[in-house]
Amino acid sequence: MNTVGQGVKEIRIRDAAGAFRVIFVAKFADAIYVLHCFQKKTEKTSKADLDLAAKRYRNLLKELGQ
Repeated sequence: MNTVGQGVKEIRIRDAAGAFRVIFVAKFADAIYVLHCFQKKTEKTSKADLDLAAKRYRNLLKELGQ
């Protein structure tokens, strides 16, 4: 998910309750950071969901001094 940030990945989960997404980054030492998780309501991931994950990614980079 380079639209969110470098090294950001997505897990797609589908079960009887619907479709879900977990957007995360695991490129930093000793941790996996979940940027956003949500239930999909439409085919396309909303801009609001992508923007939120991107904002959290940028904040994470600032906190880690990168």
